Amino acid sequence: MSLVPSLFGGRRSNVFDPFSLDAWDPFEGLLTPSSARDMAAFTNARVDWKETPEAHVFKADLPGLMKEEVKVGVEDKNILQISGERSKENEEKNDKWHRLERASGKFMRRFKLPENAKMEEVKATMENGVLTVTVPKAPEKKPEVKSIDISG
Repeated sequence: MSLVPSLFGGRRSNVFDPFSLDAWDPFEGLLTPSSARDMAAFTNARVDWKETPEAHVFKADLPGLMKEEVKVGVEDKNILQISGERSKENEEKNDKWHRLERASGKFMRRFKLPENAKMEEVKATMENGVLTVTVPKAPEKKPEVKSIDISG
């Protein structure tokens, strides 16, 4: 087991991965206001996007959230928007906190979808803290080929 197991994080968050959108910050959590940490944590809510022959499928890990706290919408006819808010933990006057790492606050992710996405048929489900959004695809139109007789 590594002494710094979270240094290069989960899937596609490696500093050596040229396609990674996540940058590793060695000073993360140091001298940073908690509100900025909260915003950064939720701004970077992890979402997987895969394309199958029939649909675009998005899976977002949203542990501790209920479906009433999450919104899925379509903007400008081709932008899928996933947003929500996790409430801050109630603090009692006599509570003594030793560590506060779970993020609270708002989050929003947007994804521009290709023209073949059927945005009017988007479906979303949430189970065990995982949001699954399915966007069906329009069938591919094959070019019509007209046969020409060759004379001569």
